[in-house]
Amino acid sequence: MTPDYALLARQLEALFDSRDWLTNSAQTCAFIMQEVPELNWAGFYLQREPELLSLGPFQGKPACNPIPFTKGVCGAAARTQQTQRIDDVHAVADHIACDVASRSELVVPIMTRDRLWGVLDLDSPRHARFDTTDQAGIEDLVAVFMASTDLD
Repeated sequence: MTPDYALLARQLEALFDSRDWLTNSAQTCAFIMQEVPELNWAGFYLQREPELLSLGPFQGKPACNPIPFTKGVCGAAARTQQTQRIDDVHAVADHIACDVASRSELVVPIMTRDRLWGVLDLDSPRHARFDTTDQAGIEDLVAVFMASTDLD
């Protein structure tokens, strides 16, 4: 069942009572993990050094850290600054397997003032979990996060 992403966007916006990036990123990944079915990981990777993503707030099993832009689905999203929607992560040659139960992945880059701030990474144990509706809905949730958060 596809979530009502318009409703989720309004609920996420109402959840924010601060513009602090740490608070809002923690709330965002907890909210997504709670409200979007069939996920086994939801979290942020932040660009704190050139060409490298560092683990930020997340929900799920312990995660891989750091992730170079040259590796995996998160690295591809950071490198291309384009959302990556992968039906079968095991078919991706340089996939980084933090949790072997993950089968599909959706990674949305977060841009501020023409620079990469980080990415939102969602993993699912179900093959082909994410469709175009999920991609648009999660991109909308990222837009709510960005509009409600000081990313400097």
